[in-house]
This record gives sequence, structure tokens and C-alpha cells, in this order.
Amino acid sequence: MTNGDDGNADETDNAPQLSVQQEPFGETPAGEAVEQFLLTNKKGMVVSIMTYGAIVTSVQVPDKDGNFANVTLGFDSLDGYADPKNKDPYFGAIVGRYANRIAAGKFSIGDDEYTLATNNDPNHLHGGNVGYNDVVWIARVVETESDDSVAVELTYVSNDGEEGYPGNLTVTVLYTLNNDNELRIDYTATSDKATPINLTNHCYWNLAGVTDGEGTLPILDHVLTLHCDNYLPVDETLIPTGDKSAVADTLMDFTSPMAIASRFSEVKGEAENGGYDHCYVIDGWDQSLRLAATVRDPKSGRVMEILTTEPGIQLYTGNFLDGEPEHGGFAQHTAFCLEAQHFPDSPNQPDFPTTIYGPGEVYKQTTVHRFSIASVKP
Repeated sequence: MTNGDDGNADETDNAPQLSVQQEPFGETPAGEAVEQFLLTNKKGMVVSIMTYGAIVTSVQVPDKDGNFANVTLGFDSLDGYADPKNKDPYFGAIVGRYANRIAAGKFSIGDDEYTLATNNDPNHLHGGNVGYNDVVWIARVVETESDDSVAVELTYVSNDGEEGYPGNLTVTVLYTLNNDNELRIDYTATSDKATPINLTNHCYWNLAGVTDGEGTLPILDHVLTLHCDNYLPVDETLIPTGDKSAVADTLMDFTSPMAIASRFSEVKGEAENGGYDHCYVIDGWDQSLRLAATVRDPKSGRVMEILTTEPGIQLYTGNFLDGEPEHGGFAQHTAFCLEAQHFPDSPNQPDFPTTIYGPGEVYKQTTVHRFSIASVKP
């Protein structure tokens, strides 16, 4: 299956074309067929997305010398993603119904209290035991409004009571790739009952390029800038205290370009060798699309900018990757995540922007990953 234009007259037959290709990607242990969609633009960038978990399995972009490489972690086959014995790292997945943590797996809406799985003891994480990353979505190729992009739309219906959440929720995620090397993710969701909604994509990025687990280099020297003057302090279980703290003159400060690992040894956390797992507050949040983060790999020259409509972005530096097969063989700190989302534990934090949506209300979110090459050498 292909979708796109025929290119310009001066392009050669071998030049990349806007297209979408569909191919089988195996079956789940329950026998459900899984498909993969390959979105290609005219610059040769390729984004691969499968119907299991609406997962981004690969993002191929060039370096400063024009050499293409995949820059996101994943498994070689469906077995790695769908094996119930794996400690799920959420590689490339859409996570929900609530991304990040909910304290003690409990929240209330009005007089009704709800109890969720505490799959990140003692808290609830990323939707529970079987989140949106572990189900098969329905996909279709869609026509875009412009002639310089291609897109695939994935839909999942989460039933009332699934993982303890109220309401029948219909979620749609639209992945769009354009000729400016931008991967755009548009989310919408509606429910027939009041329910918390917080969705994100959980790609693990390594702009130096991802090979096999052993050959993938750490992201320690990737240079990060966050347009965030504040972050959310957390307790010992990584639940926000409810406060916002200024990053200035602290280990959390990435308001100026800084190597990700420059202060690892000083960052206190559960993981040996340090690392970040913190939600940052995006400056000037007003639900418009705004620049939240920029990351540059000095060696390859690859740059990724993240723009989002969300109020927060979670920085996670692969602290719990351990090199074992259930983590794809990827070692600690061989990737980072920047997850655009609402704040952790918002259903229990009245001062945070609300994540409760009632019948007739539409949850919407847009996040864009823009890839380029550094204009100057480091």
C-alpha cells in the first residue's frame, strides 16, 4: 500500500518518494495479527509504526555526512514487545489511559473513588498491567491536508472498567511525517463518563544511532536544552510533592545547553550511577504548540526539537535499562526519553492542570519531533 504524490519532474526514479507501505509484523501470543506501516518522505526519512501498542519501532534520519541510522530503541521482532515475561520498557509506545504515575493507584471523581493496579509499587504507572502499549490498535492510512506529508491513524477503544478506569474511552492517534523531517503526533480521546486522560509517546532516543544492544553508545554527551524554568520535586516513590521548584542554580537546570550526564553523579535516585526521571514545567504553557526541548548529538550532528501543547515534559535517562534481553540488550543510559504530557498524579493534585474529562469533552494533544543537522560543528 502506498500513498503520496509522484514527486517533482527533476527527481530521479531512485529518489525517495512520499509513501506509506503496509506489511505484516507477526501475531501476538493470543493470535492477533499485527501490521507495520512505513512512512517515508522525500528526504529519505522513514518512520515505522506498528498496530501493537501504536508503537514507533524505528525512525531513520541522516547524520551530518548524510548517513542514515535508526535513532530510537526497540526490539527486532514482535516477540520482544508482546512477550508477557518481559519487564516492559515501553519502547516507542503510546501509553495510557494515564501516562506516568498515580499515587497508590487511587483517585476520586466527585464522591466516587477508583482503585487501579499498583504496577510500580506502591504506585500506578502508564495505565496499569495491560496499558495501551500492550493492545492491538486499528490502523488506516489517511489523506493529509497538504501534499508534502503522509499519515497513519490508529484507534483503540478502552472499555469502561478496563484497568480500573471509568468510562468507555475512544482514543485516536495520528502519526504524520512531512518533508521537513517532522514527525507529528496528534491525539484525541472522548469518554462517556468522567475519567482521567493523560497520553504520551514513550520513544527512547539515541541520536548517535541505534544498532544492537551491545553496540549502542550511551547518550551521556548528548546536549540538552529544556525551555523549562521549573520542575516538579518528587517524593521517594517519584510522586510529585505538589510544589514547583525553580531549576536555576540546581542540578535540574537545562535552560542553557548542557551535556545530559554532566551532573549524573550528583543526581540522587534509585538507579546506580544516577540519572534523571523528572517532570519539567514548560514555560508559558497556554495549550498552543511551543518549543519544549532541543537535543543535539555532537558526534553525528543530529538535532531533535520537541514542540508540544502539553504543560509538562518528563526527562528520563534510561536509568533502569540493564542490558538484559527483556530490555533489548540495551544498557543503562543508552537512551533518553522526553515524554510530553500532563503532570504525574494530577487526579490527586488539585493545583495541577486538570486531566479529568467528562462526557462531551474532547481530550486533544499535539507533539512534534523535528529532526535536523547542527548548523555548526561542536
